[in-house]
Amino acid sequence: MDYLALRHVHIACVTASGTLFLLRGIWMLAMPDMLRRRWVRTLPHLVDTGLLASAIGLATLSGQYPFAQPWLTAKVLALCAYIVLGAIALRYGRTVRVRIAALAAALALFGYIVTVAATRQPMPF
Repeated sequence: MDYLALRHVHIACVTASGTLFLLRGIWMLAMPDMLRRRWVRTLPHLVDTGLLASAIGLATLSGQYPFAQPWLTAKVLALCAYIVLGAIALRYGRTVRVRIAALAAALALFGYIVTVAATRQPMPF
């Protein structure tokens, strides 16, 4: 697969992953029974696996790696924080208030990650 095609796959996975996260966040608040459905528990993992595989492929093809490129380092570190906040929002938050705060912070980080990727600047604002 060439770089441009892989980039399109990566962007599609980013879009699907973010949309599914937002949808699960809404369901966590309004319809928690939806989170127990098999496809809701499985599909995000499949999408995120495609996202990670395409990210590794893009890094390999472009020769740009975290800790060598500041913008990519910022993206990876923000991704780690996004994963932790997402877990708190959807599973480990003890109260609804904590879950909402974690969801909002995770969505803000998602926006930051996308902006860093688009601008290739660790401080895009």
